Amino acid sequence: VAIVGLYRTGKSYLMNKLAGKDKGGFSLGATVQANTKGIWMWCRPHPKKPGHTLVLLDTEGLGDVEKSNIENDSWVFALSILLSSTFVYNSMGTIDQFALEKLHYVTELTELIKVKASGGQNCEEDDAIPDNFVWFFPTFIWAVRDFTLQLEVDGRRISADEYLENALQRRKGLPEKLDFAKKYIREFFPSRKCFVFDRPATRQELVHLEDLPERKLNPDFIEEAHRFRSHIFETAEAKMIPGGHVVTGTLLGHLAVTYVDAIRSGAIPCIENAVVALAQIENSAAVHDGVKRYEEMAELLFTLPAERVEELLNVHAECEQEAIQVFLDRSFKDEHQEYQKQLKNQIQTKFEEICRRNEQVSLDRCQAVLLELFQDLEAKICNGKYAVPGGYQCFLEDQREAVENYHLAPQKGLMVSIPVVHHCWALTVHNQ
Repeated sequence: VAIVGLYRTGKSYLMNKLAGKDKGGFSLGATVQANTKGIWMWCRPHPKKPGHTLVLLDTEGLGDVEKSNIENDSWVFALSILLSSTFVYNSMGTIDQFALEKLHYVTELTELIKVKASGGQNCEEDDAIPDNFVWFFPTFIWAVRDFTLQLEVDGRRISADEYLENALQRRKGLPEKLDFAKKYIREFFPSRKCFVFDRPATRQELVHLEDLPERKLNPDFIEEAHRFRSHIFETAEAKMIPGGHVVTGTLLGHLAVTYVDAIRSGAIPCIENAVVALAQIENSAAVHDGVKRYEEMAELLFTLPAERVEELLNVHAECEQEAIQVFLDRSFKDEHQEYQKQLKNQIQTKFEEICRRNEQVSLDRCQAVLLELFQDLEAKICNGKYAVPGGYQCFLEDQREAVENYHLAPQKGLMVSIPVVHHCWALTVHNQ
């Protein structure tokens, strides 16, 4: 949830209400000097949706006369839209022509944000309003502060939403340029909501607003603030990127870096380019997660040495399926399955390593059993027990018994036949 508006209009205080903090949240100020610089982020566990995080973006005030670079306002406005799923515009008094003129940043969005890349990695300008902007923009909430009028039109009581829609209507006879802000709001933000807040306290008490207990605040303000919070908590959706992929904390960080880097380089932030960059980062991470899951499953399920190749293949198939699912849960826009192929190749390499390790473990086990079973036989050879008439026949009998016991020994694995043949042949040669 991002909030944007003119400086010194109570944006930070409203965001603190969303965070459920009366003190210790976003910094407030009581002078004519702006207090917030840049965009501040605060993450809180979502109060209504388990497993979700409420990310609050408090922005520096627009129109601050002390700013050295007036372009900052436009970029703060654009970044807030790009990073949020719910965009709150905060203004004072009423929604009139003056307030709409202050929202002129919305008319600049087609120059500050591009949806598709054209001719490579740079987004080219297009005079027409792209229809697909609406798919990527957040829902729009207009928060009108210190509102003192009656919500009535022609003697009929209206809601705050109706008040907003009435203000956004095209007025006949007015120059078209006066309708630009209304036009862009209507077209860019089809999902709109309005809240009107009374002044929270008296002018004298506003200086110490952060320290005021709720019982000393204006009841009308408290009531509307509760409605505002409930609406955000119950209806605000998770941030999504093209393709329907939910933005995680890690993705939001990468998204912010991608857009800010574009702005600092003098380029225009492009949604398509950002998604491509995110897909590369996230899909690489998804491959890593998949391989890690395969390794974890392999450690648990593979019992070495395995007696048959089929045992290894069955466990491998189970581990691979689990790893691919982990990959699919995180990856997105892997349109040609390039990253999934990388995952399968890495998993195949891991499996081949397991097969080689299985052979070695089997060989070591077989040799250990042979050494234990044939040590008496070797001792008799060394002591000359078989160097007598009929000794060779006794040797063959003892050897046959040792081989039978060897085959009865458990957990020898795939290499069961190789070491016993070599061992028997060596003993026979030695005895002769």
